[in-house]
Amino acid sequence: MPDGSVQLTPRGWLPDTTDEVWAAHPEYLDESGNLVGSIGGLLVERGDRALLIDAGFGPRSLPAQPGNPHGAIHGGTMLDNLATLSRKPEEIEAVAFTHLHIDHLGWAWQPTPGVFTGAEYLVAEREWSQRHLVEAHGTTGEILDALHPRVRTVADGEEIFPDVHVMVTPGHTAGHTAYVITANGQRLIAFGDVLHSPIQVDHPEWSAASDHDHGLSADVRRRMVAELAEPRTIGFGVHFADVVFGEVHLDGDGPAWRPVTD
Repeated sequence: MPDGSVQLTPRGWLPDTTDEVWAAHPEYLDESGNLVGSIGGLLVERGDRALLIDAGFGPRSLPAQPGNPHGAIHGGTMLDNLATLSRKPEEIEAVAFTHLHIDHLGWAWQPTPGVFTGAEYLVAEREWSQRHLVEAHGTTGEILDALHPRVRTVADGEEIFPDVHVMVTPGHTAGHTAYVITANGQRLIAFGDVLHSPIQVDHPEWSAASDHDHGLSADVRRRMVAELAEPRTIGFGVHFADVVFGEVHLDGDGPAWRPVTD
């Protein structure tokens, strides 16, 4: 469910990279020399039931600010994209958050009539109990207070929807969470902000500027890449722009992200 986009300055967002890295990999950059990050969520359906993983940025925009590793952020298209699938937002029974950064909470906290009116908000207990930490990244106390009455905390391994299980993956935030969806002998891992760009699949040591714990996030990325390389496994990278659904392939040059082709 696309909602918008954000431009990320390559060396600002991935500070361990070099100019030489990006000169060798222009395929990851747009015409302005920035990484383009998509913003949105993942709709999971079972019959008439519907779960949403992450809630985009919401109907607003923020301009670029000097010194910030990300540029302008724009949101607002998620409800239109739901409508194209004949889904009304009030039909969503739960919104499961990968973490509590503002580009994943947008439509859930703003007072938009009729949006997710019957939904629980699912947050890993480890993330919710340390929610004060995300205020340094723009998630204000007002936003957290708006979410609070509808939050239900969840635990690692818990099934939150038919065939959807919690996988706690700390590092980007204290309780960052991936979600594992299984069906027909396959699994899809919605890995949130464990990875922000496909280039990190081959370089999991490169942490994002906004990672809470750079060492832990790198370790979790390595383990996530290994999970994604397992047979019959698809990844969903919410920030991966036009290649959000992909698979990790291992070859002589190391792991690489490849779009799903069928």
